[in-house]
Amino acid sequence: MIHKIELDSKNIHGSFSRDYEPILTVQSGDSIQLKTLDIQWGYSETEGKERTIFQSREKEEKLGHPIFGPIAIDGAKPGMVLEVRTNELVPGWYGRNWAGGVQSWQNEKLGIVGSNRVQLDWKLNAATMSGSCKIGERDIHVGLSPFMGLMGVAPAEPGVHHTAPPGYFGGNIDCKELGKGSSLFLPISVDGALFSIGDGHALQGDGESSGTAIECPMDLVDITLIVHENMDLNMPRAKTPSGWVTFGFNEDLNEAAAVALDEMVMLMKDLYSISKEEATALASVAVDLRITQVVNGVKGVHAVLPYGAIR
Repeated sequence: MIHKIELDSKNIHGSFSRDYEPILTVQSGDSIQLKTLDIQWGYSETEGKERTIFQSREKEEKLGHPIFGPIAIDGAKPGMVLEVRTNELVPGWYGRNWAGGVQSWQNEKLGIVGSNRVQLDWKLNAATMSGSCKIGERDIHVGLSPFMGLMGVAPAEPGVHHTAPPGYFGGNIDCKELGKGSSLFLPISVDGALFSIGDGHALQGDGESSGTAIECPMDLVDITLIVHENMDLNMPRAKTPSGWVTFGFNEDLNEAAAVALDEMVMLMKDLYSISKEEATALASVAVDLRITQVVNGVKGVHAVLPYGAIR
């Protein structure tokens, strides 16, 4: 069954909580179609049309990313795993990203905390999957590779949680591998899973080094939600068109890398029926460790095992 979620403030929130009421309950295997907002809680359908600004239904004191949900999946229980399969992504006509002018560790290192804050205004073409902006008199062109920056289930811990740091529940992973055709697997911690999604990105480099990707609304997000009763996961994992991906999150980049590597080694141990030591040796020649992002407070590293790398 396909469910459509309206672009309405009653369906949008800016934080995570296990206590939020779901906006929709679906069956495992159902698909969901929706539009999502830009990072500044706005949406414009076409060029020349003024952006409509939306509000969070939860009225948080500290507003985070605009995310849609929560969506409950009937029969989902703690200990199970939710697969989020991305079927289609169509970015809106515009996007923005910023650099400099605010306090952050990377701006300090680059010496641009006190500089003017630069905003790049991108025009996006979903038909050609291309984007352009101007820097001075120069036209800049890029190819697009859209993905959803934030996909997560409700954490087990009580209270209200900000959307910025990713965790075992997923959330603001900001991994560019999670585009069309990918499946993200999330460990479920609460009844119904309470899944939320938002933060569309038209294009991002590994690291998201300025603090933002090309932040854009999405004109279409089409996902399928599948509950797996017999999978055993403690951290998010993904299967993409190009390979397997495991994740690590920590304020210390070394620790994040260690978690991503350990998760990948354990996956390889199961895939190839080998020891952890043997899997670690193979990982050293076949697995790439990539910096997912360094800007969400909790840094991210993802390990990638391409299909066919080990034969």
